[in-house]
Amino acid sequence: MTAVTHPPGTGQVELVIGGMTCASCANRIEKKLNKLDGVTATVNYATEKARVDFTGDVSPEALIATVEQAGY
Repeated sequence: MTAVTHPPGTGQVELVIGGMTCASCANRIEKKLNKLDGVTATVNYATEKARVDFTGDVSPEALIATVEQAGY
């Protein structure tokens, strides 16, 4: 995971996600992440990465936990 520095209260991370077997997996993860307040995520099945922009009290750890709860 790579974190990029942004103004306080905002951030961007790139998550490496293993275990996706199809585009539906990527869609499922993307939907779960985007349900979090202040999160905009796109998941790329081919590269096995998620790009996540976030604001507010969201932490990278919470994003990782959400992906893990989805089974990845």
